[in-house]
Amino acid sequence: MTEALSFLDPINRLPGFKAAWIGRLAGVETTTDRDETLARLRPLHEARVRADFGAERWWRAEQVHGKGVATVPGAATIPGGDGLPVVPSADGLVTGTAGEVLGIYVADCGAIWLADRGTGAVGLLHSGKKGTELGILEEGVALMARTYGTRAQDLVVVLGPCIRPPNYEIDFAKEIARQAAAVGVGEFHDLGEDTACDLESFYSYRIEKGNTGRMLALIAGEGVR
Repeated sequence: MTEALSFLDPINRLPGFKAAWIGRLAGVETTTDRDETLARLRPLHEARVRADFGAERWWRAEQVHGKGVATVPGAATIPGGDGLPVVPSADGLVTGTAGEVLGIYVADCGAIWLADRGTGAVGLLHSGKKGTELGILEEGVALMARTYGTRAQDLVVVLGPCIRPPNYEIDFAKEIARQAAAVGVGEFHDLGEDTACDLESFYSYRIEKGNTGRMLALIAGEGVR
């Protein structure tokens, strides 16, 4: 499944914003080696980014299960294991520059899209058990406030498909919703889709015991006005 799903409608209906989701891709062999599998997915993901965003590249976070959030462009990068550059020690990215595409990979963890209706800034976060415990959503909202003047009440935030009880013992999706309310997010959306329940549409690290691929979350905005 590669089309943008209805769960992203709250962002895609906003003028100047584009959010996308690339789910499980048929015919791509997976292994327990994350970088090897990402290299196989890379040409398909690149084609989708070109088609949907008119871009040849996207910004990536290293994704270390922390709460680091980086501002791009301008952040330093290092080579990722699959050969593409990543922003080191980051699990989230924000930008106020028009046309810059942000990307986050997930395979049970939650991708969180943030669109600021007030300034035009956007963010994308990787929030699983650890990232949620560390408060990456609060970190991302605070960084957008400091950098772009974002007000939490102007944010439209979407949590994508992720693993949930009873397939996972911790309901981090519920905690993300609580955190969104606590920081005063204006709109929070979560359709409650469980990656462990539909292996035709999603990759699930837990259910597939690590022999799996990665979904790709993407966002771009009109830039800070």
